[in-house]
Amino acid sequence: MSVQPEEIDRRWSEPAVRTGFVPTPAEPVVPLMNIANVLTMLRIALVPLFVLALFAGGGHQSGWRIAAAALFGIAAITDRFDGQLARKYGLVTDFGKLADPIADKALIGSAVIGLSMLGDLAWWITLVICGREIGITLLRLAVVRRGVIPAGRGGKLKTLVQSVAIAVLLLPLHGGLATAGMTLMYVAVALTVGTGLDYLGQAVRVWLAGGPGRARGA
Repeated sequence: MSVQPEEIDRRWSEPAVRTGFVPTPAEPVVPLMNIANVLTMLRIALVPLFVLALFAGGGHQSGWRIAAAALFGIAAITDRFDGQLARKYGLVTDFGKLADPIADKALIGSAVIGLSMLGDLAWWITLVICGREIGITLLRLAVVRRGVIPAGRGGKLKTLVQSVAIAVLLLPLHGGLATAGMTLMYVAVALTVGTGLDYLGQAVRVWLAGGPGRARGA
């Protein structure tokens, strides 16, 4: 008696049904050149262009200052969207985790240092902002094996206020508008110190816990 092809297929498929084996789909490979990483790399590329525009013409020509403010604003906007896109569409990569904070620190750091070199921002403010970022980076490295402290609302608000204050100070403004920019910067400094101390407290708690885990964001 001949065996029909349908019977052969059924015999091969029956064991898989009886054992309850269900093949699991492979996890999708996230391409390195995705939209989130492209935005991060764009932000890094804009930093030297921003610095050149900031110091062009002696650093106080209105046209160049407006150009510097525009470049800073574009770069800051990419920071707003790259993380959201990465999380929403599953585009998180190791490169993005490393490059995103580097891009943020390079942009903010170059802006405050540049403004201080031009005499438009007190050096103590720049030292507080840059010192906080360096300190938090070292803390993150110190506790990474014991726990993770993700960025919270306070840190995001700090970054937003810093960016707005810097953008206002970059523009060739005078009188009340310039005063408003400095007021925003003082608020940013307060948030910088406050969130830094909060992060320090959480890092100490994670370290004393002595084991791996996650801590709530600062």
